Amino acid sequence: MGLQVYNSLTRRKEEFIPLHEGRVHMYVCGPTVYNDAHLGHGKTYVNFDTVVRYLRYLGYKVLYVQNITDVGHLLDTGEDRMLKGAEREQVHPMQLAETYTRRYFRDMDRLHVTRPDISPRATGHIPEMIVQIQKLLERGFAYEVNGSVYFSVAKFKEYGKLSGRRVEELQAGARVQVLEEKRDPADFALWKRAEPQHIMRWPSPWGEGFPGWHIECSVMSTKYLGQPFDIHGGGVENKFPHHECEIAQAEAATGLPFARYWLHNGMLMIRGEEMHKSLGNFITLEQAFTRWEPLVIRFFILLSHYRGPLDVTDEALDAAGKGLQRLLGAIKAVRRRLPSAPAGEAAPEIVQALEEARRQFEENMNDDFNTPGAIAALFELTRQVNSWLNAEAPLTQGSLQAISALYDRLAGDVLGVIPENLAEEAEAGLATALIELLVQLRAELRQAKQWALADLVRERLAALGIKLQDGPGGTTWVRI
Repeated sequence: MGLQVYNSLTRRKEEFIPLHEGRVHMYVCGPTVYNDAHLGHGKTYVNFDTVVRYLRYLGYKVLYVQNITDVGHLLDTGEDRMLKGAEREQVHPMQLAETYTRRYFRDMDRLHVTRPDISPRATGHIPEMIVQIQKLLERGFAYEVNGSVYFSVAKFKEYGKLSGRRVEELQAGARVQVLEEKRDPADFALWKRAEPQHIMRWPSPWGEGFPGWHIECSVMSTKYLGQPFDIHGGGVENKFPHHECEIAQAEAATGLPFARYWLHNGMLMIRGEEMHKSLGNFITLEQAFTRWEPLVIRFFILLSHYRGPLDVTDEALDAAGKGLQRLLGAIKAVRRRLPSAPAGEAAPEIVQALEEARRQFEENMNDDFNTPGAIAALFELTRQVNSWLNAEAPLTQGSLQAISALYDRLAGDVLGVIPENLAEEAEAGLATALIELLVQLRAELRQAKQWALADLVRERLAALGIKLQDGPGGTTWVRI
């Protein structure tokens, strides 16, 4: 079975067939960089990073675009999030954007989220947005009033085809003056005139102003991916109105389909409630990393299907940490055995078992990126690996290499949960085990009154920077 994805646009699973054979063009709505990224961002971008990783594992050449919103994302009060953040920290909005863009990528790096191929900024694409707005005006889908330009939702008959919601459900802006100047409360801003106090402003045919949030994604995605492109991803909370508006603008401007497959990931919950600052359960990624290892958080996210909600609890994360350690423990054990393993090809029965593990993993991932099922396949593999490691007959180098390579591909390349320093950790674990063995050997030599040999072990360890300390409870050691 080939890759099947759930397409939010058609509301069913479909076989994934890219527009151009062997290539996938994918866009995901990126963060608004007015504050630190939070756990909800972590879920979204780990989910879509895994989608990209798996597509590349399948052999596709993926062009992945994820924007940076640094202007135009308005709060319900009508205030620009970037200006609100700049006032909070008493800095220029572009300084704020630089700071939190860097912090965002820092947090994503720690989660092993692969950086996008292109990270366009909204402020760097104002000319293209103006051109698209002019097209919409020329085609009769938009109108200008008092220096602002609005999209006329009634003119686009397919509005609502993604979310299934009616036009009447689109709420107007909170400010009375916005209601007064719109022809219809459902209409949304393509371009907003800049009030005198608005710092972020650009010249346009309609006066100084700034773009609306929705037009930004339509323009940046099609500029780099063409129209139509293969996959548009984002949070389910953005399906309406943001993604609905993206479709309307892009398709009204060109008459072409916008995106072919729409993937939406589920919400993040904190002990059963949506995460909100007002509820006191808001957790930034920086805060989360002080409580849990970043890769434990990534593994925890992947234990749930991307389309479902994810409920964060201490108990669930602790369980995820134990599961990840069980998986990594087997990988480290395999790598420790490799240098001293007997030469030889991989045993046929092991090759067959590894092929079955790979097949089970791919079968789950091909079912709409079912990471919980894929992880279950890895745990079954780990159970078999531990039994092979504990068998009397030692595994050959060929067998161990085959096992290690499969873990690297599935747990590393696709799921992204193998630490970069795992090799060093494995070596450190082996060194510790050898030191403990020598300490035990010295204790047995002393018990047998072979003092000279016991002293030789102490001296040789000291020469290697290991100091032994004898006490009533036995011998301990420290590195010096």
